[in-house]
Amino acid sequence: MVEAPEYISDVRFNFRNGPIRFDGNGMTDAQFYDLCIQNSELRIERNSKGEIIVMPPTTSETGRRNLEISTEIAIWNRQHRLGHVFDSSTGFKMPNGADRSPDTSWILKARWDILGQDDKQKFAPIVPDFVIELRSLDQSLNELREKMAEYMDCGCRLGWLIDQQNHRTYVYSENGDIQTIQFENILSGNEVMPGLSIRLTEVLE
Repeated sequence: MVEAPEYISDVRFNFRNGPIRFDGNGMTDAQFYDLCIQNSELRIERNSKGEIIVMPPTTSETGRRNLEISTEIAIWNRQHRLGHVFDSSTGFKMPNGADRSPDTSWILKARWDILGQDDKQKFAPIVPDFVIELRSLDQSLNELREKMAEYMDCGCRLGWLIDQQNHRTYVYSENGDIQTIQFENILSGNEVMPGLSIRLTEVLE
């Protein structure tokens, strides 16, 4: 692992072995934000250890499926008007120091509204109430599980890790329970997102 260059896009990457990691220790939040802005064509996160993680663009099929799922969340939110939905390019500052971008996320309106405008214009210092990670063919299930555990440890209330390869979803609850739901069964928003109900076999055709 090497120190992150100012313009990551100038580096030639080989993503065959997964995401590329750089040493970002010592980088301030402002510097990391500028790094992401300067390399807006890349997907960049930072974990709690200060490592900068550069991921390749999603495949067309994964992007299509992620939009279909996000649309279901957005439709539910439009009907109930309980919060705000965010897409996969949205960054959030976690209380453990990580900067993460879930594939889809949702935040209760009352929690979002108390943030200042300056916070909202950057990587907001808030943990989403609900997150989705949609596993791509090139993503490690173990790494995504670690990421989901981080969300929950930081205060997320509900998380869906959608494993396309095996047609099942791992549902993370704030009480620590993890359920495995097959695609043909219904995913529920439970008390976090009342009225949300999705059957992935009807969404991910």
